[in-house]
Amino acid sequence: MAKASKSMKKFASSGQLKKTIEARRKHQQIRKKAQGKKFGKPKSKVVEDVDEDMDDDEPVEEKPTKKGMTVDDILGAGFMEGSDADGDESEGTDDSDDEENAASDNDSFADVDDLEDDEGRNHLTELAKLAETDPEFYKYLQENDKELLEFNPSADAVDNDDSDEDIEGDAAMDEAVARPVLSNDIIRGWQKALLEHRSLRALRKLLVAFRSAVHMNEEDQVLAWSIDSSSVYNKLIATALRFTPVVLEHHVPYKKLPNGKFKPPTQTQKFKTLQKLILSCFHNIIHLLSQLTDNETIELAVTESAKIIPYVASSRKTIKLYLKKCLELWSSAEDNIRIASFLAIRKLASATDDSILDNVLKGTYLTLVRSSKSTTAHTIPAINLMKNSASEIFCLDHAASYQLAFGYIRQLAIHLRNSMKLKSKESYKQVYNWQYVHSIDFWSLVLSRACDVDSESRRDGEGELKPLIYPLVQVSLGAIKLISSSRSYPFHLHIIRSLLHLTRHTQVYIPISPYLLPILASTLSSSSKSSTLKPLDLEVQIRCPQQYQKTRVYAEGVIEESSFLLAEWLSTAAVQGSIAFPEIVIPILVTLRKSLKAARVGSGSGKDLGVIKTLIERVEESARWVESRRKNLKIAPARQGDVDAWQDEAKSKVGDSPLARYVKVQRKAREKRRELVEKAREGKAEILSD
Repeated sequence: MAKASKSMKKFASSGQLKKTIEARRKHQQIRKKAQGKKFGKPKSKVVEDVDEDMDDDEPVEEKPTKKGMTVDDILGAGFMEGSDADGDESEGTDDSDDEENAASDNDSFADVDDLEDDEGRNHLTELAKLAETDPEFYKYLQENDKELLEFNPSADAVDNDDSDEDIEGDAAMDEAVARPVLSNDIIRGWQKALLEHRSLRALRKLLVAFRSAVHMNEEDQVLAWSIDSSSVYNKLIATALRFTPVVLEHHVPYKKLPNGKFKPPTQTQKFKTLQKLILSCFHNIIHLLSQLTDNETIELAVTESAKIIPYVASSRKTIKLYLKKCLELWSSAEDNIRIASFLAIRKLASATDDSILDNVLKGTYLTLVRSSKSTTAHTIPAINLMKNSASEIFCLDHAASYQLAFGYIRQLAIHLRNSMKLKSKESYKQVYNWQYVHSIDFWSLVLSRACDVDSESRRDGEGELKPLIYPLVQVSLGAIKLISSSRSYPFHLHIIRSLLHLTRHTQVYIPISPYLLPILASTLSSSSKSSTLKPLDLEVQIRCPQQYQKTRVYAEGVIEESSFLLAEWLSTAAVQGSIAFPEIVIPILVTLRKSLKAARVGSGSGKDLGVIKTLIERVEESARWVESRRKNLKIAPARQGDVDAWQDEAKSKVGDSPLARYVKVQRKAREKRRELVEKAREGKAEILSD
């Protein structure tokens, strides 16, 4: 499609077109009154008004004109080629795409102006035929607006208002043209047009300047603007990021579905024309994210770019580049940027395109596994944040998550099987590592969230991911049994914490006590030596360090943690709420009493013995509590319904049991101690109190 000349653009934006249309409408109304009922109502075509200089609610009569432009002409950008192909994820950035299109952006973006200029060109066509089709109105114009009829669209006009457009159009073809300097006044003018009129012309100018800011320090780039002030640069970046979603939502809104997903805008002619502009802006934002160092600006860029996702969802290459950058920020940036990146990733997962959701789920899990390879006291809060946020994404679509979850849990089982067969030091490392631990914990979080008892009751049905609980539990228990040495106890406790979280939320009975009692019995009966080492933080260890082995400080930490996990497991609804709780705890109490006798013979400390004695007392009290509540219940094989009803009532009141109150007090004490440790690590407190 040929570009409109400068004089034609000047006419369309000068206000003369509006004046002519109003005069024509007024004359037609006078004519209708004079003619009366001799003639019928003339047919008219209402066209959408995009020009900010025209009234939005005034229809314009337009004769149909032939559009010499196809979709391929509009979308013929270099970076669009193959964007919808099912290719592998590009490892590079969009730099090459921007370089290829640097010289054509300004000319291609003129199509956006054509949306506003089409009305003026169509009217000029009507003026040329006016003498034949409507001689009366032609005579009226000769008397009242002769200048309009004598207007020559091919004449060259020089005006200060067109200077910006001239430079923008010529800069792409001639690098020698001097670039204008961008100022705050120019940006304020664009802001006013965007706020008052949602002007596409102003948006086009803003995004051309935005591209100049993104690539201003790069060589071999043809830019339309020169920016010599940091304040102007920051204002331009903020304006482009904040105003672009607002204008797009006004002109091409997208639909939000009841299930939380979104549907891309309808493929209207306007959206097709704007698509290249939107994609170029989105690529520039991705490029900008790799350059920014200010956390506040990065957070703004990620937050605002997420609002443009529905307009670029059809370009798979663009989505892959954006997802890669968001995952990078989600795994390595500050907490506020991590959260903003997660929200952007979640917006991607809300697309109706299943392939986008599949890429998001895969990328999220693989990024989490890579980031958890090294776990320390400083990195574990960020890893926990990643696990919690990633589990939310996997719960958006249970059907899509099931396929991936099944495959990744099977992969954990294969690693475990290989380690059990080979029984070598190298094969054990495939299981006894942080990535394996965090993977088990992550899938426990996913299944706990997806199969939570409360959420299932609201859905009135069993979750699609619930069949994965059994294989995950089997893999977890198999990993605990792989190595039973005392140095592996921290690894065992990590796996048990994950299973405990799973049974607490799903109320699925998982036999954890057979794996905690050997740890307690072995540690109590073994001899240990005193040491001046500081207490070992078991949350950031998967293997006991050599210097802590067979020391009193290590034994005390293991006994305290194991007894607490055992008490917490016994207080869950799946165990404490069972009608058979008094019978379940009998072997546990017998084992604990035997361990106490062995500890008296050995070198067990008074603190260790006191912890076990208190636990035994609370378990016995809870057993009597359950017996008193089931005393009047008539139990029989034919009365299973009564038993189920009793258990449902008991599960709702497990918080009142003596064991549950004991666990609550212990949890508060542990949280307080954890806060003191964190303050000491950050240098805020020098002394830790028990």
